[in-house]
Amino acid sequence: MAGSRFTTRPESVLEDPGARAVATLYAESFLSAAATNNTPSAPEELSSFLTDVLAQFPEFRDVLLSDFAGRDEKLKIISRVIAPRCSEFFANFLRVLVRHGRMELLPVINEVVVRLQETAAGRQRVKVRSARSLTTKARADIVAALNARFGFDPILEESIDPQLLGGVVLQIGDTVFDSSLRSRLKALQGRLVEKTFNEIQSRRDRFSHPEGD
Repeated sequence: MAGSRFTTRPESVLEDPGARAVATLYAESFLSAAATNNTPSAPEELSSFLTDVLAQFPEFRDVLLSDFAGRDEKLKIISRVIAPRCSEFFANFLRVLVRHGRMELLPVINEVVVRLQETAAGRQRVKVRSARSLTTKARADIVAALNARFGFDPILEESIDPQLLGGVVLQIGDTVFDSSLRSRLKALQGRLVEKTFNEIQSRRDRFSHPEGD
């Protein structure tokens, strides 16, 4: 089996709303417990564990996050390999995840922890789609407009969508603000179609009701 990779759970599981809801509960409990136990570095320790350990050693990641290793084996790995190199708080958090069969949610938990910290600091991520790369001025204008309207410091997550033709589409959570040229053209087309339909209907009405009847 040398060089083989163990199969972790499908990414679709991690993207499932139910799984994300569970991850959110763990993330909230993680932050609350860290504050209660006076362990402010816990979020950084979680992030570092993912980026500096699991990402650098994929086979080790596969063993911890997959179903290949059983609960008892994972607990032994935590005690022998991880616990001596991390805080007692973090090691206990990993043990809780293992005992509840939730280790595969660790990347999502970290993502939620980051979002919660950003929100607590008055920051919020905003997805921005544009037909071409934003200029420095356009980016600054968007940030200023969002801050003035919503009162938070936006973190822009930019992507390019040539089909938009021009303008931008902003998404804050589940709310989408579409000011793209494509959207405006569709709206204009809809109004023209409606106007044409109304004119045709008006003519039909005149023909069906001749004057003098």
